[in-house]
Amino acid sequence: MSSKGTALVTGAAQGIGRGIALRLAEDGFDVAVNDIQDNSAKLDAVVAEIKQKGRESSKHLADVSRDEDVKEMVDNVVKHHGSLNVMVANAGIVGPLEKTLTETSADQWNHIMNVNARGTFLCYKYAGIQMIKQGHGGRIIGASSIAGKQGLAFHAAYSASKFAVRGITQAAACELGVHGITVNAYSPGAVNTAMLAAQATSSEDAAAVYNKFKEASPLKLVGTPEDIANLVSFLASKESKFITGQSISVNGGLFFD
Repeated sequence: MSSKGTALVTGAAQGIGRGIALRLAEDGFDVAVNDIQDNSAKLDAVVAEIKQKGRESSKHLADVSRDEDVKEMVDNVVKHHGSLNVMVANAGIVGPLEKTLTETSADQWNHIMNVNARGTFLCYKYAGIQMIKQGHGGRIIGASSIAGKQGLAFHAAYSASKFAVRGITQAAACELGVHGITVNAYSPGAVNTAMLAAQATSSEDAAAVYNKFKEASPLKLVGTPEDIANLVSFLASKESKFITGQSISVNGGLFFD
């Protein structure tokens, strides 16, 4: 079975990243997956699932906030698979709970910005360099958020980082379009993952968080990783060739653009 090319998904050990990696494999891509060392075993399981679907896969442990890690990761993906056709810069963190802006330390701010904004920049940069060198276009896709469309209380750093992803995406789309490379982002709302459960505060549990977001949706739904993966599948496809620079909301109606 021939491949549609190679996709690299960061933060793929669990949650939305895992869902995206498996969907792209189903779409016919060979899929390289990335996460940090702490998630190595989970990443092994994702590689195995991809291979069960009849696609090639490889595991790449790297910290996306580190320039040398991202460059080496992209280089190793190309060495293993021969090319890089789709980059999904999915890796991200939320940060400390119940922290107001005035309680957030500079170190906490820097950590969130380094992973979410700097990490996206580095993934876009090195994927762009590789795709330009290959000379036949590509797809670069990043992870924004509902918090990148409307700032959220108690999430100042996270909101800033996800607004930054939208800006990086637009700038990259302007620069890379001449090379046949589209650059877009997805902006999820509440998605049923461990990250959502972690939003529980001292006064509520994970079920209460889930129900709160469910009731806030006009559809009375909380999203699944597959809902986000469906959008990424389209953005990675040839059918999306006339879409670039967009940060597309997929949030069950929690926020209207």
